[in-house]
Amino acid sequence: MEVKAIGKYVRISPWKARLVADNIRGKMVGEAMSILDYSPKKAAVLIRKILLSAVANAENNFKLEDVDQLLIARIHVDEGPTMKRFRARAMGRVGRILKRTSHVTIVLEEKT
Repeated sequence: MEVKAIGKYVRISPWKARLVADNIRGKMVGEAMSILDYSPKKAAVLIRKILLSAVANAENNFKLEDVDQLLIARIHVDEGPTMKRFRARAMGRVGRILKRTSHVTIVLEEKT
C-alpha cells in the first residue's frame, strides 16, 4: 500500500532540495528522520515536515499502526513557479532576482 504526501510551492530551489532528498531515498522512516534531524541544510527542515505529513497520512487515513515498517519508496523534487523580482543596479540598470520554488512528493510503502 502506498501512502503519499505532497508539499507544493516550497520556498527553496529544486537543486538544493534534491541534495537532501537523495540522502534519504530508499531508507526506513526512522533512519531518514535521524538523517534529516542532523543535516545542517534548510531543505532538511522542509522535507522533514513533508515526511511527517506522509507518516500521519499512513496512521490516520490508511490505519497503519506500525510506522517503523514504512520505507521511503520514492521521493522526487519538481520545479515550481519562479517568482521574479528586480533590484536596482549601477548606472540605472536593473538586476533580476529569481526566487525559485519546489514541489516535493514523498511516497511511503510498507516493508514486507
